[in-house]
Amino acid sequence: MDDELEYLREKRARDRLAEIEKKRSFQGVVPISEKSFSGFIAENRFAVVDFWAEWCGPCRRVAPVVEALAHEMAGLVAFAKCNTDESPAIARKFGITAIPTIILYANGTMIDRVTGAVPKETLRSVIIRAFGLPPPDAGQI
Repeated sequence: MDDELEYLREKRARDRLAEIEKKRSFQGVVPISEKSFSGFIAENRFAVVDFWAEWCGPCRRVAPVVEALAHEMAGLVAFAKCNTDESPAIARKFGITAIPTIILYANGTMIDRVTGAVPKETLRSVIIRAFGLPPPDAGQI
């Protein structure tokens, strides 16, 4: 009985430390440009990039959704936003003709995209499926 209790205490302490470390490394949604785009994609195993513009109403609606998911998935997925007016070459490279467009990258390769202002649950599901992450009810996200 004492060994089991000690095991549970140690596990709880490890889980708390992991959560603290996860929050410490959180950077939020990072603004990227043509100069920093390649580095961001290369440095992060799983990356989500929100392509947007200031004048775009749907972009303003989806921004808080992306920010919330960045908090939820901190330590698992890196999130960035790229202003298509300021970085048109990237928009052309990925064939972005409508915004917001959210592109998912795994190990530097584009694996999925979502166009339009989608609900948080929809975007979360797309990200979880695309990256093979555990569902939120599994206690991981």
